[in-house]
Amino acid sequence: MDVPVLSLQALKRQIKAFPIYRHWYMNRELRRFLEHEEMHLHFGVFRDFAHARAWLPRSNEFDDEALVDDYLNVRTQRIFAYDYPVLHWLHRAIDEGARRVTDIGGSVGVHYIAYRRYLDYPASLGWQVLEVPAMARLGRALADKAGLDALSFSSTLAAGDTPADIWLAEGSIHYLEQGRPDTLLARARFRPRHLLLNKLPLYDGEDFVSTQNLGCGLFAPHHVYNRQGFIDGIEAAGYRLIDRWDVPERSFFLPGHPDKSFGWYSGLCFRVQEDAPGNAPASGSLKCTM
Repeated sequence: MDVPVLSLQALKRQIKAFPIYRHWYMNRELRRFLEHEEMHLHFGVFRDFAHARAWLPRSNEFDDEALVDDYLNVRTQRIFAYDYPVLHWLHRAIDEGARRVTDIGGSVGVHYIAYRRYLDYPASLGWQVLEVPAMARLGRALADKAGLDALSFSSTLAAGDTPADIWLAEGSIHYLEQGRPDTLLARARFRPRHLLLNKLPLYDGEDFVSTQNLGCGLFAPHHVYNRQGFIDGIEAAGYRLIDRWDVPERSFFLPGHPDKSFGWYSGLCFRVQEDAPGNAPASGSLKCTM
């Protein structure tokens, strides 16, 4: 009788189905995750940040000066393709009168510094960065040395503690334990008119928590969000989605979980709905009545 000949791809699929192969593969990927110095390696599915942190090696996460060199030497010196949608909507918001930016996780002021080459900042613009203490301390010293009076830093305030016209979060919000914008908006004393959210890990499956190797021996948990649920939560808080874009420079590969891996991150721009409950028409920031 004829014996069926398997294609190379079919043979690979059969080998990968063996439990012994999966055990070897996951152990190899775990060693790579823990030892590799390259950022953007991910591992594991966890119920929440507490369980992820209990599993990870002890780490300062982002509160470590070892991470600053890349931000200073790269992100302040150039912009990338994924910055252009942000530049467009930031320019539009400033043209409409926005004068106060809250930059959530803006490192040492990298967005303010990089974008000023392309935008004419009004003299009255105020740009506040909310960061971990190490980043805020270094950013403050950098701003003082460069005479950047519009740039300020805080490691104690939360988003919404001070008035802002724009909330900007570029690749940062999913690292916050309470990192859902609808949750942040519900707790805010002051709500912004514009939300600019870039480099978001959005996909079509269920929300979960994973972990990332940040480089320099540092690790952090982070959220991965269901795309539609993330958007629906912000719109339910009184905002309207006005633009979305793909960020193909960022992808999410999770070893052992092809159903939770995806090829690109996302960017979203929202604007407040003036007629939504709790959103009174006004210029500038809106005080939360929730």
